Amino acid sequence: MKKLIAFGLAALMVTGSLFVSCNKGGSSAGGSSAGGSSAKATAVGVSMPTKDLQRWNQDGENMKKKLEEAGYKVDLQYANNDIATQTSQIENMITKGDKVLVIASIDGSALKNVLDSAKKKGIKVIAYDRLIMNSDAVSYYATFDNYKVGTIQGDFLVDRLNLKSRSASNPVYMELFTGSPDDNNINFFFGGAMDVLKPYIDSGVIVVPSGQTSKAQCATLNWSTEEAQKRMENLITSQGYGPKGKKLDAVYSSNDSCAMGITNALEGAGYTAENFPLITGQDCDKPSVKNMLKGTQAMSIFKDTRTLADKVVGMVDAIMQGKEPEINDTKTYDNGTGIIPSYLCDPVFATTENYKSLLIDSGYYKESDLQ
Repeated sequence: MKKLIAFGLAALMVTGSLFVSCNKGGSSAGGSSAGGSSAKATAVGVSMPTKDLQRWNQDGENMKKKLEEAGYKVDLQYANNDIATQTSQIENMITKGDKVLVIASIDGSALKNVLDSAKKKGIKVIAYDRLIMNSDAVSYYATFDNYKVGTIQGDFLVDRLNLKSRSASNPVYMELFTGSPDDNNINFFFGGAMDVLKPYIDSGVIVVPSGQTSKAQCATLNWSTEEAQKRMENLITSQGYGPKGKKLDAVYSSNDSCAMGITNALEGAGYTAENFPLITGQDCDKPSVKNMLKGTQAMSIFKDTRTLADKVVGMVDAIMQGKEPEINDTKTYDNGTGIIPSYLCDPVFATTENYKSLLIDSGYYKESDLQ
């Protein structure tokens, strides 16, 4: 219990630094430094992958709001998780003369040709949350520390399952889920988590009964809730998991949309809050926070999209003034053409112990949103 209290307090302290670290620097807070006439004359294209996930709706709307407050004209487009649609939308942004493109890609390797056109016209490209691969047109990358997301999730499971004090004679039983194989971020989410968990798997303290531990085996196309549910249902059937069947202590999930599918499958198998395996997540989607409150999801990483939007507005401002945007990482993110200068915001995790301070008191959600 002392570990959990300390863990929760650490998360709350990190929360304070989140708002400081993601908003420091003159050009990054609010984006008002662009200057009235130059900002108003500038069109910014914002390309989001889909409206099917709550987080992309919030990212897009926060970005549009912050950029418009700074005086920019904003062309916000959602691509319905269709690569051809996203490519066409970006082509239109280039044709219309947008000066900066902010892109959260569907497939990080599918945009090289269209971005070659952007580069030829001198259009700057900011990769948003998902790194765009194999394109030297990408100028900057704005995201959260995605490796840290994975290590926080892994450390949470280590703490909650008391893995440091267990031996192979008293193992825990776990299955593993990550996201879409065409999303470069899973290399960091899943990689970070596995860097924490793999030593326990190797020593027999964690047992993965299905044997499915590789990224390819654990991937979930398009981060689909339905695909995650199908795979979890198959695992329940093949492994015999159930409240009265084979023991299942935890399911590692890289994000909330996968966690929702896992939860649906486990509830269908008869699990209740009293005997539910620990489920991790990411994004603090409203349904997943509700699941935390009813005891069917243990935690979710909180990535405040408002702070990331502020950072991108600061990048756009700097670009339009001919300045270098604020960067805090020049080593981690190689997109195949070289290291992309990046700004990484700090993620924190939410549980039932601290969700009010993170999500309600900060104004991210209203209390009524979670009822």
